[in-house]
Amino acid sequence: MYLYLVRHGQAVAKEADPERPLSPQGRAEAKVMAAWLKPMGIDVDEVWHSPKARARQTAAILSEAVRAGGGVTERKGLKPLDDVAAVLDEVRRRDGDLMIVGHMPHLSLLASSLLAGRSECDFLALPTAGVACLRRDEDGWRLLWMIGPQLAT
Repeated sequence: MYLYLVRHGQAVAKEADPERPLSPQGRAEAKVMAAWLKPMGIDVDEVWHSPKARARQTAAILSEAVRAGGGVTERKGLKPLDDVAAVLDEVRRRDGDLMIVGHMPHLSLLASSLLAGRSECDFLALPTAGVACLRRDEDGWRLLWMIGPQLAT
């Protein structure tokens, strides 16, 4: 199983818009990552995103570059400070590949739980619109690669 963890693109300041949608730079970052991912031919069962506008918009941009058989779905439990336990259990039970578009520190804590068995590690530093690819095999979870838009151009 492959798990792609994606941090949303840069958002506008809360003072400018309390919904915090993607800024023009955030849209550009997500488009750079979509262009980088597209030639990889990534197939996932689903793309999950948090209910926040910036994650939904990033997921929409990236879903044009990856094939998501089950579509793009808003999911509870993916906000920045949500407990990773519910999502963690569901990810562990899955067999098919998955992309999750969310927020820091939630994504880092999820990755830490899978890679080290402890959510308090928080060692994955994803930049905005950054993508980390984890793989589960018979030996457990491994971080295969991680890239941000600054390196993908």
